[in-house]
Formats: sequence, C-alpha cells, structure tokens
Amino acid sequence: MVYNKDTESEPRIYGYSRTASAVLTHCACVVFTVIITALSRPGTSWFSWHPFFMTLAFTFFMTEAILLFSPHGSPIKRFSHKTKGRVHWILQCLCASCAVLGLAAISYNKHLNGKPHFTSWHGLLGLLTVCVVGLQSVAAVPLIYTSLAKGWSLAKLKRYHVASGLVTYLLGSASLLLGLSSAWFTAAVGKYTWYLSALCTALNALVIMNQITSAYMAKKRLHS
Repeated sequence: MVYNKDTESEPRIYGYSRTASAVLTHCACVVFTVIITALSRPGTSWFSWHPFFMTLAFTFFMTEAILLFSPHGSPIKRFSHKTKGRVHWILQCLCASCAVLGLAAISYNKHLNGKPHFTSWHGLLGLLTVCVVGLQSVAAVPLIYTSLAKGWSLAKLKRYHVASGLVTYLLGSASLLLGLSSAWFTAAVGKYTWYLSALCTALNALVIMNQITSAYMAKKRLHS
C-alpha cells in the first residue's frame, strides 16, 4: 500500500515542480528584460538599443516561443498544436528581427566611434547566434507550410528543428552571459544585480534544455 501511494504521488509532485519551474522562467524573462531596459535606457544612444534589442530577442521572445510547447507552463496550453506552431514562428520572427536590429545598432555605434568590429568573444558569438537564428526561422517555414516539404519527412524535419533550436538557444544564452561580463554591464550594476541577472539567464537555459530533452525522450519511448 505504501508503494502504491508513493508511485501515485510522484507524477503529481513532478508536475507541480515542472509548473513552478515554467512560471519562474516566465518571471525571470520579464525581470531580466526590465533590468536591462532600465539600465540601457533605449533611445539615449545608439549603443543603448543593442542590449535592449538583444535581451528582448533572446531572453523574452525566444524563451517564450519555446515555452509555448511546455505541457506545464504554456500560456496557450489549450490551443491546438498547429496554432502553437504559428505563434511560435511569429515569436521567432520577432526574435530574429530584434536580433538584427541589435546587431545593426552596435555595428553603427562602433562605426561612429571608429572602433573595430567583432573583436571579442561576445561579439563573435553574438554574430554567429544572429546568423543561426535567421537560418532557423527560414528553415522552419516548411513546418508551417507543409506543401514546401515535398520529398522530406516532416518527423525528421521537426527533430532537426528542435535539435538546432536547442543549440541556437544555448548560443544565445552564452552570448548573453558574455554580455553580462562586459565593461558596460559590470560598471552599471552592483554585485547582487549581476548575480541575479546571471541567475535569470542560467535558469532559463536549464529549464528550456530540460523541457526539450524531456519531450524528446518521451517521444523516443513512445516509438520504441
């Protein structure tokens, strides 16, 4: 009897912890975006648009786009998978647009100040991430309009998209963490704000990685 009670209670506790993690991630997205917006004060300079747009792209839009498919924390949980897919693609397009604007802002700012481009790990990784996000958004079109996927297995395309999406998200998170170590950010915040910002980014990455890998393992068990 004790064994049955424990086995029945485990999934419920597991679900509660998943829901709590998803809610915490939603909150972390908003908190981190607000912190960066307050610090950068977008519009006060060309540089100010860079951290604002990049945070909006990778912390808010990309995270929320992936959380749409979370069985425990999706804000549109009751909608069909097709609707979630379309909203996901819209959010990813917004992510790509903001990323391009953020890249353009920092590039023009460096041009105005006569500084060299892409000389740091943050700059190089950021450029790579923006390019990958653009490719990821374009490659997802056949998943929305399936008539374009002639000769391709939709199941395989979805697996490739999910795997590359996880890599893209981790690249974006790594780029954000490197940005937190920049001279601008470390000079603008205190020690506790820096740790809070780094924690928000790391938490988001862990939750998203866990969501994707868990969904993949669940599908693998179903097909085995």
